[in-house]
Amino acid sequence: MNHVKFSTHMLVQAAMMSAITIVLAQIHLFQLPQGGEISLGTMVPLILLARTYGCKITLLAGFICGIIGLLLNPFIYHPVQVLLDYPLPYMVMAIVTLFRGHLYLGVTAAFTMKFLCHFLSGVIFFAAYAPEGMSPILYSATYNATTLVPDFVICCLILRLLPLKRLTAEFSTAK
Repeated sequence: MNHVKFSTHMLVQAAMMSAITIVLAQIHLFQLPQGGEISLGTMVPLILLARTYGCKITLLAGFICGIIGLLLNPFIYHPVQVLLDYPLPYMVMAIVTLFRGHLYLGVTAAFTMKFLCHFLSGVIFFAAYAPEGMSPILYSATYNATTLVPDFVICCLILRLLPLKRLTAEFSTAK
């Protein structure tokens, strides 16, 4: 990110979207016992940021969201687990930028990568929580799909209801 020029406007928008993301992450519609929750469209602000300003600012905002999420609800088992469960799942929303003309394909790719982050963390670090006789792979896939599939659907529904063209135009031109 050495040669990236972030304008003040872009940084303010990124800070605002990060703040909204963190607030939405605190609204739990359902929570699982070992963590993981279904929330109210937590990733929508980061997706809007990615569509408006691109990958690099979304990576930065996602990293910040992950670190704040870690500070608010820390569950630290291992440094790699922290990366897989906190900053990376937010940062992968930047993948949406690779699918400029195909929003829902981009959202699907981003949520697939988010799932992969949590899935790997579950298999590597939380296999002990799997019920006796159940594969840690199946356990992690099932556990994480229980929250991420509904989150994905909620996110897509919210994006469908938003006036996306108008929002991204206003974000990028507002001074």
